[in-house]
Amino acid sequence: MVLSDRDIRRELARGRLVVEPLDASCIQPASIDVHLDRKLLVFRNSRQPYIDIRHPSEDLTEMVEISDDAPFILHPGEFVLGSTVESIALPDDMVARLEGKSSLGRLGLLIHSTAGYVDPRWRGHLTLELSNVARLPITLYHGMKIGQISFLTLSSPAENLYGSETLGSKYQGQQDPTPSRVWQEFLKKPG
Repeated sequence: MVLSDRDIRRELARGRLVVEPLDASCIQPASIDVHLDRKLLVFRNSRQPYIDIRHPSEDLTEMVEISDDAPFILHPGEFVLGSTVESIALPDDMVARLEGKSSLGRLGLLIHSTAGYVDPRWRGHLTLELSNVARLPITLYHGMKIGQISFLTLSSPAENLYGSETLGSKYQGQQDPTPSRVWQEFLKKPG
């Protein structure tokens, strides 16, 4: 069941759900608006002919910051990683869905490729997968409303929570845009 604004406020007041910082005006009928943080991971023009998912990808990107004086320009076809200003923490019986703002989607800005799902017991800032599918550049400003997060209750508390050692969670507690850590899966021994 998706939480209504009333239930979101109740879960925030009880401390089971954490969204910080939170401006109460960002609570929508069934979601909370989230904002773009200052740091972005931009893919460099690389001499590598391809991305090998078995190896770390940190050398493929560089961190840049959106200044207060000028926006970051996301060009057509460009893909960067950003993060939310807000830190999110979920209890063991709740998941969340991150979606873009329709006003931005109508301009061609997508905020996630596949990472729109947030597991029970997640804690941290959400990494955004920002893509411009329009034919014109799009401006990104620090602090702009970039998406919305909705919350759903589970039928019962999850047994294996995000961040548990058994799951091998790779992004628990992240604060900045975080590159892919899929390569860590190749370090595990089968069986």
